[in-house]
This record gives sequence, structure tokens and C-alpha cells, in this order.
Amino acid sequence: MTATRVDAAVIRRLPKAVLHDHLDGGLRPATLVELAAEIGHTLPATDPEELAAWYFEAANSGDLVRYIATFEHTLAVLQTKEGLRRVAEEYVLDLAADGVVYGEVRYAPELNVKGGLTLGEVVEAVQEGLAAGMAKAAAAGTPVRVGTLLCGMRMFDRVREAAELAVAYRDAGVVGFDIAGAEDGFPAADHLDAFELLRGESMPFTIHAGEAHGLPSIHQAVQVCGAQRIGHGVRITEDIPDLAGGKLGRLASWVRDRRIALEMCPTSNLQTGCATSIAEHPITALKELGFRVTLNTDNRLVSGTTMTREMSLLVAEAGWTVEDLRTVTVNALKSAFIPFDERTALIEDVVLPGYASAL
Repeated sequence: MTATRVDAAVIRRLPKAVLHDHLDGGLRPATLVELAAEIGHTLPATDPEELAAWYFEAANSGDLVRYIATFEHTLAVLQTKEGLRRVAEEYVLDLAADGVVYGEVRYAPELNVKGGLTLGEVVEAVQEGLAAGMAKAAAAGTPVRVGTLLCGMRMFDRVREAAELAVAYRDAGVVGFDIAGAEDGFPAADHLDAFELLRGESMPFTIHAGEAHGLPSIHQAVQVCGAQRIGHGVRITEDIPDLAGGKLGRLASWVRDRRIALEMCPTSNLQTGCATSIAEHPITALKELGFRVTLNTDNRLVSGTTMTREMSLLVAEAGWTVEDLRTVTVNALKSAFIPFDERTALIEDVVLPGYASAL
């Protein structure tokens, strides 16, 4: 099956898995408008289509700091139990409609307490919404399994608290941990105590690295903090001086050979200036070199994207085939933060038959 024979309808039917997707970056525009009106928050636009366009344009600045600043409005409406439940439920239903069968959603509870909620109340509200969404998706015949990653914000001082929260709710739907926020100038190792706690509790975690900052951040994430996955990791190519020739430096070899997954987000990387085009995005070369690359949306509202769109762009502009799409989907499930038997069942019972039947 060549890339030219893969149309959008086929891609939408393919089972998908997403590991890197932020809850506060994926609201439905219409929901954002409604929730903002309820609390009296002023948005850049009140028409859902115009608001979606504003987000996409604002995010196309090539500046990670400005990209992150667009979250002011989504976070404003995520300060109540009702808002969190609704957005979490819709998150699941939107994934199901896009053909996603496994997703991991991440957010930082410390950013949702301005309305008086405790950190625990935030987590419980989100989990209630996710559970409601999964129940509705299953009833509609489009089941999707969603796990939660709690984030610590690397610019602030509550990272260990967030790690403790993840451990506390690990039997209530939280499957892992992440550290997010402005990468440059805020090294992950400043929060080493949080990662030592997580390792001691056998709690998996990923770290945003190799996006706004280069190889030192990836080295620190993997070799100092012990991350099992890398959020983005685009700049691992700085340790591969000849991508075409495939000669890897020591860090790149370590990441590839130990199957440390790269949570790559092509559209988002274009917006923040980490890549120049879909055709030249490192995900393709890294896939060919045998890295465990995964394909992700990052922030569906902010990037104006879906998994179907990300796949379609790679097919149209980077020459990807159905086999390539299947590879990154299986890669994602192999590195998901859920038990081995659950991952294996999703691959063997859902993904592989789904690809076979869609073609």
C-alpha cells in the first residue's frame, strides 16, 4: 500500500494511539466560548470558528513562550469541578470520534486551583469526566482507553507535590507523570527529588525535553532524571550529524537502543519553530533510523489538529505509508504507561486487526 492510495476516510478509520496530549490545550472552541461566558471571562473572539482561527494564528509564532501564553483562556474556564468534568468528558468523546483507541491526557493540577479547588478535587473531577466519556464512547461502539499523566510545572516549586499526587491517585486512573512548562532556563534536574520519589514508587514518567532546549535537556531527562519517554525530543538530531548516513552519537544511540520513546508532535513543532516543514520534520528520518517514534497532537485546539490530520499530513507531505502509520501506533502502545498485558491486548486485538480491516 503506497501513500498515494491512503485517503482521509481510510486514515480516519485506522485505530490510533496518542501519548502526548494536553487537556487544557484541546478544548472544543464552542465549549470554551460557553464556559467563558458563564464566568465572565473575555475571549479574543466569541464565535467558535473565529476563536479556533485565533488560536491557530497565535500559536504560529515560532516562539514556545508565546505558544504557551495562549493557555490563559483555556485555563480560565478550568477552575471549577463542572468545567473540568465537562472538558474531560468531551476530550474522550473527541478522541473516540477521531479513531483513537488509547490516549494519555496530561495536565498540571496546580494550574486549576485558582477557584478554590484542592489538588485532589481537581484530579477527581477530571477522572469523573474521563470515566463518563469512556462509558459513553463504549456505549456508542467506539471504546477508547484513557490514562492520565499529572504534570509538574518546571518553573514553579510544586513539582514534588505533583509527583506525590500522581502516586496517590495511581489506582484511580493516573498512569504516569510529566514535567512541563518553559524548558529553556528551567532544567528538569532542579526537581530531582520528585523523580527520585517516582522511581522509588515504581511510577513511570516522561519529561518534556529537546524542544526549546537541545541535547543537554535530553541528556538530563534520560541520564540524570531517568525518564522512560521524552516529550518531543526533536533536537535529538543534534547528536546525529548525518541523518541520511545514520551515524549516531552516544546519546542518540542510548535513546534508540534502549527504546526510549520520542513523543513527537509535528504540527506543534512547526508552530514553535522546532521544525521547518512536515516534509522535513525529523520524525521521518528518526523512524527510518529505528528510533521508537510516536505521533501525537500535543494541543488539539492550539494547533488546530487531530490525529487524523497529523497522519494525513505525513502521508501527503512526507510520503508515509499505512505501514508507517501502523508502526508509530504500535510504538505508542508499546511505550504506554499501562500494564504489559493491556498494551499487548490493544495491539493484538484492536490495532493490528483494525489496520487489516481498514485496507
